[in-house]
Amino acid sequence: MKRILSGIKPSGDMNIGGYGGALHQFVKLQHDYECFFFVPDLHAVTVQQDPKELHQRSRDIAAFYVAAGVDPKKATIFLQSQVPAHAELGWLMETQAHFGELSRMTQFKEKSDGKDIVSSALFTYPVLMAADILVYQATHVPVGEDQKQHLELTRDLAMRFNSRFGTTFVIPEPIIQDTGSRIMGLDDPSKKMSKSNPIRNSYVLLLDSPDDIRKKFARAVTDSEMNVRYDWDQKPAVSNLIEIYSVFSGDPLPTIEKRYEGQGYGAFKKDLAEIVVEKLIPIQDHYKQLVHSEELNRILKEGAARAAEIADHTLLSAKRAMGFVTFEG
Repeated sequence: MKRILSGIKPSGDMNIGGYGGALHQFVKLQHDYECFFFVPDLHAVTVQQDPKELHQRSRDIAAFYVAAGVDPKKATIFLQSQVPAHAELGWLMETQAHFGELSRMTQFKEKSDGKDIVSSALFTYPVLMAADILVYQATHVPVGEDQKQHLELTRDLAMRFNSRFGTTFVIPEPIIQDTGSRIMGLDDPSKKMSKSNPIRNSYVLLLDSPDDIRKKFARAVTDSEMNVRYDWDQKPAVSNLIEIYSVFSGDPLPTIEKRYEGQGYGAFKKDLAEIVVEKLIPIQDHYKQLVHSEELNRILKEGAARAAEIADHTLLSAKRAMGFVTFEG
C-alpha cells in the first residue's frame, strides 16, 4: 500500500489554514494510503519555545488530528520526539547534505531575516524533515507551495544516498492539493493566515467561538466589484474566501460561484461563517474531551510504538549501508 508521512508543527494556536492545508486532507487520505501523521515537536525547537507551551501545543495538535476525523485505527498518530530514529537518521543525512543547498532554502532566509541570533538547527532542519519522510519509506508526501523546495531536497538526498551506498530509501512523490492548501489572511490575501499577525481579525482559530468567527468573516476584506468570482489574479481576497468555503463545505468552486451569482458579498460572507461554525463546533467538542485525557496518551504511545518498528528498521538499513557496526538482526 502507498504510504504517507505528514504533520503539523506545534508552534502556535491552530487556525483554519492548518485545517485547510492539512487536517482536511489527512481525513481524506487515510482511506487510500497507509498514513503516518506526526507532531514534529523537534522542529518546533529550531526557535525558542516556552516548555509549558510546547508541551500543551504538542497535545493540542495530536488532539486536533483525532477530533477532525483521523482514525487512530487507520492512521498512526505520534510525537516525533518519541521516535529517536528521526534524530539519528537526521544526523546521518546531514553528512550527505551540502552547505550550499541548505543555504538556498527560502524558508531559512525568511525566518532568519533581521534576527541577530539564529539557531544552527534552523539552518539544518530541512535535513531532519527529509529524515522524517525517508525513515518511513514514504511513497508520497502532501505538500503546499511553501514545502515543494523541502521535498525536492528530500528526493535529492535520498537519490544521493542510494547512489553512494546502494538502494536504501524510497524516493517520495508529492501530492499537491489545489484548493485550500494555502489559506491567506482575512485582512491581506497576499500573506498566509498566521497567528503571529498582530491583527486579530486576520485569522480564524479552530477554537474561536461562533460569535468571533462570524465577526471575523463579516470584517474580511473583499473588493469593490460585489461579484463572487474565483480569480486569484484579479480578485485575491474573494478567491481566498471562496477556497475557505469550498474546504469547509465540500462544494466545488464553480458551484459556489453560481450559488452567489448576483447576490453580492454580504450573503456570501454570512453563509461562509455559518458553514465554518457548523464544521468547527463538533471538532471543538471532541478536542476538549480528548486533549487532557488518558485516551490521547494511549493513542500517542501506541502510535509511537508502531512508528518505531518501521523507523528503526530503516535506520538500521541506512547504518549498515554506510558501514557502521551493527549487531541487530
